[in-house]
Amino acid sequence: MSEKIRLLIVEDEITLAEDIALRLTEAGYLIIGIAESVDKAIHILQSKRVDMAILDIFLQGKQDGIDLAEIINTQFKIPFLFLTSYANKPLVERAKKVKPYAYMLKPFNDRQVQVAIEMALTNFSKSKPAEEISSNQVFTEEDNQVLQLKDSLFLKKRDSYFERVELKNILWLEASSNYTAINTKNGKFMYSIVLKKIEQKLPEDQFMRVHRSFVVNIENISGFEGNMLYIDEKHIPVSKAHRDKVFKKFTVI
Repeated sequence: MSEKIRLLIVEDEITLAEDIALRLTEAGYLIIGIAESVDKAIHILQSKRVDMAILDIFLQGKQDGIDLAEIINTQFKIPFLFLTSYANKPLVERAKKVKPYAYMLKPFNDRQVQVAIEMALTNFSKSKPAEEISSNQVFTEEDNQVLQLKDSLFLKKRDSYFERVELKNILWLEASSNYTAINTKNGKFMYSIVLKKIEQKLPEDQFMRVHRSFVVNIENISGFEGNMLYIDEKHIPVSKAHRDKVFKKFTVI
């Protein structure tokens, strides 16, 4: 099943936080909560599933956004980006130490918000923190159309908007020229990426190449006959080159 990406906004200027929430809701994201302090943010992170956090560096209370980023890195391990209107050197050096995955400078527009989220998701997927607070990174279509984070693929539906699909709900992937169809329990996603590029993002213990045109989710195979695997009503051929490796996975009585 595909889901909206769930975002936490940590910002003590409530009007600004609500504005960001509105922009991102209209863009297709799900705002799971707004927190004005580190304590409230931690409570939300502990009680709800959060896919990504947007953190203002300056917050009310003894702890700021950088302190919260350290906690996220050690306890929650999700991508986050920093929101700030300041970029002085001491602040930048301190922020770099917690390895944020993107920055967003105030003031910003709708496009900048969405691009910052895209950058953070892409960098987190690659385990590559943002290097500069003012950096203007550019990613290719292949880089940021399909991202693998934890137990899910984040699939790009349109410009700067991703949808979350749990790995367990992916049935099979099928190549057609330079396109790949990702077939899930909730429908099909088409991408202008070769199958091999997406295959590299998938865990080897769960997904297996069975043919030059097919990669299957082993957990969703319902049966086999001859050189055919069954996933629901789909018959998927197993090529001679992959036959031995594939059928070793099954115990026949």
